[in-house]
Amino acid sequence: MLMEAPTPASPQLRLPQTGNAMPLLELVQGRSGLLIDLAYARADNVTGKPIYARARCFLHPDAAALLDRAAELARPQGLRLKIFDAYRPPEAQWVLWNAFPNPEFVADPRRGSPHSRGVAVDLTLVDGTGRELEMGTPFDDFTAASHHGSLAVSVEAQRNRALLLGLMTAAGWDFYRNEWWHYQLFNSRSYPLISDSALPEGLMPRQGSGVRTQDSGAPAFAT
Repeated sequence: MLMEAPTPASPQLRLPQTGNAMPLLELVQGRSGLLIDLAYARADNVTGKPIYARARCFLHPDAAALLDRAAELARPQGLRLKIFDAYRPPEAQWVLWNAFPNPEFVADPRRGSPHSRGVAVDLTLVDGTGRELEMGTPFDDFTAASHHGSLAVSVEAQRNRALLLGLMTAAGWDFYRNEWWHYQLFNSRSYPLISDSALPEGLMPRQGSGVRTQDSGAPAFAT
């Protein structure tokens, strides 16, 4: 079993949002044994190109505490958590929506995603060598085979999904039935949306980079 001492998170970033201070914590590789591999900082995602210009991982402290708890529960079984996505700016949500406007898998950015509030995480389990457990589909496979309870995947994958579900729910997370990888806080909509521009150095490419982040005239931060 691979064991690593937790690495301290970076200092909290105080992010103003509609007049309120909204803290996020940066999660760094090794914190609670986490592996961080942000899918939207690479081209091999549903859009076919990187969405993030900077591969940095943030969560609200409330969500970070539950993630630490889930990692603690996984550790005695020789398992670790691998993060595909965490805080996702509303601007990035528009990029995903423009590429795949299906509310069964991608939250309509006019309503806002729990990711854009810093209280959702996409993840999987890895063993002590860092190898991902078999889950039956890749991350962001937007088909019915990705649903919790799908019988279209192998028994091994069903067992591993149930294991991840058990660890995350025991740690206090809610799940989304259509995506085995997605977990969020139960009261996610009580947290405000946080724009990429609120970060000292945002995740998104600068204007003029050619990445479309929002449909013309559509409200980016509607709840």
